[in-house]
Amino acid sequence: MEPAASVWAAVALLASLSGGCCTDDWELYDPNYQPELPPVLHSSHGSLWPLPKSVVSFPEFYRLSRITFQIVHSPESTASTGCSILDDAFRRYFYYIFGRSAAEESKRPSVDGDHTEPHELRQLQVTITASDPECKQHPHVTSNEAYEITVVQPVATLKSETVWGALRGLETFSQLVYEDQYVTHLINKTNIIDAPRFAHRGVLLDTSRHYLPLQVILDTLDAMSFNKFNVFHWHIVDDPSFPYQSITFPNLSAQGAYHPVTHIYTLKDVLTVIEYARQRGIRVIPEFDTPGHTQSWKGQPNLLTPCYNGEIPSGTFGPINPALNSTYDFMNRLFKEISWVFPDNFIHLGGDEVNFACWKSNPLITEFMRKQGFGNDYRKLESFYIQNVVDIVAANLKGYIVWQEVFDNGVKLKSDTIVHVWKGGYQKEMAAATAAKFHVLVSSPWYLNIISYGQDWRKIYQVEPCNFNGTEAQKKLVLGGEACLWGEFVDATNLAARLWPRASAVSERLWSSAETNDLGDAYARLIKHRCRMVQRGVPAEPLFIGSCDYEYKDNKESN
Repeated sequence: MEPAASVWAAVALLASLSGGCCTDDWELYDPNYQPELPPVLHSSHGSLWPLPKSVVSFPEFYRLSRITFQIVHSPESTASTGCSILDDAFRRYFYYIFGRSAAEESKRPSVDGDHTEPHELRQLQVTITASDPECKQHPHVTSNEAYEITVVQPVATLKSETVWGALRGLETFSQLVYEDQYVTHLINKTNIIDAPRFAHRGVLLDTSRHYLPLQVILDTLDAMSFNKFNVFHWHIVDDPSFPYQSITFPNLSAQGAYHPVTHIYTLKDVLTVIEYARQRGIRVIPEFDTPGHTQSWKGQPNLLTPCYNGEIPSGTFGPINPALNSTYDFMNRLFKEISWVFPDNFIHLGGDEVNFACWKSNPLITEFMRKQGFGNDYRKLESFYIQNVVDIVAANLKGYIVWQEVFDNGVKLKSDTIVHVWKGGYQKEMAAATAAKFHVLVSSPWYLNIISYGQDWRKIYQVEPCNFNGTEAQKKLVLGGEACLWGEFVDATNLAARLWPRASAVSERLWSSAETNDLGDAYARLIKHRCRMVQRGVPAEPLFIGSCDYEYKDNKESN
């Protein structure tokens, strides 16, 4: 049925009220518009994502059989059977390559006497060259993720200094394998030399605004490994809820979680996430944002600032009270626990969006300000608090990351502080922070919770992290960035589709060279990479019109 003209007028009105977010695709609302099918695009790099630094491929190709093919440690490798991080990865990637029913291979017709039958690739031999392959360690900001792949019959090789490069190389090798119409697994003769452009390539998940079940986090870590992300920024607590079950202060989750039993992360849960991430070469950096964003911290008595209406308490509470010694005793004990639970060298301390209104209303805070000589500058009070927390974290031998407001407000920061840029006008902020010789991370253009109609991955993809006014020395201080998925409108039901493959655009920008920026080539590879993620069980949303050879099946369908 053709909609009435009044309906289209209403649609136009709604579009205008929305701020024009969909104007680029307005023709899709025209009742007479017939969408043009996307062109069939081809990339010489197949489905590789993110694109390696150097790829040389040849027409010669080889067959892989699930019956004979093996991924093994080479005799020259310093790692061997018993290096669980590689042993598990070998099994995992064998499944990713040959995961579907073996019966499908029986569809391939007999080729006896057919001279076109390719040679067979029998092994991928993995060689770790460092004296310490780091099998039992956790990844860190200086981990070497470089690797080299040589695919030639009958044995392909993957070489890296440590296990972290091997994990990235295994993902790339799995992406080189493709299928013909008979589901025969093939791979071309190929040489690859690869290493990431940036050391910090992260995804932020918010588990406070909506609780995310443990399995959803683990599934996200799998998808991150498919895209060579290496940092899980766990924004674990915030105003709405406190799901982290503290050993030292159990009342924080007992009173601050949405439910004290079902909506918490126990110590076992947290350690499961950390180990699952380690097996995939992913660091876990927790964020405990203070002094603001702490309304859920009500389980600790006398921690939050009582707000006043004139001379009378209003019954509401504001940020953490920075005027009490007990506050810093509490923080010392809490961060001692956090430093023990989370092995990474860094903790994210937040420090953003502190509302000073409650502090201004409280007479004890006002008196404290007077004694400290802060006058009416509440940024100095915030800096006083942050400086104390920074010293506590440093005493626990941890580095720290802060949101940009901490730098903007003039807090005295140690030289190894990482400033996380998230506001608009990020180029100016990055120029200022790097001019002060701080390392920086960028997230401003990569808030993936913000959605729009159409292929917004293109805008995400075209961001250049070093596009700011600064010297080459300043630009070397850019550690990388993070794709952030804040949880106001995201929970387990829509997380994966909202995150992928849009976050994949971020992953290539942070891994591949600055010269890797051709949208057409990226589209040709990304549609295939998205289908590969779907095939591996990730319900990634489509980029545009089309289909995958293997469409998504949820657990109910596959059982």
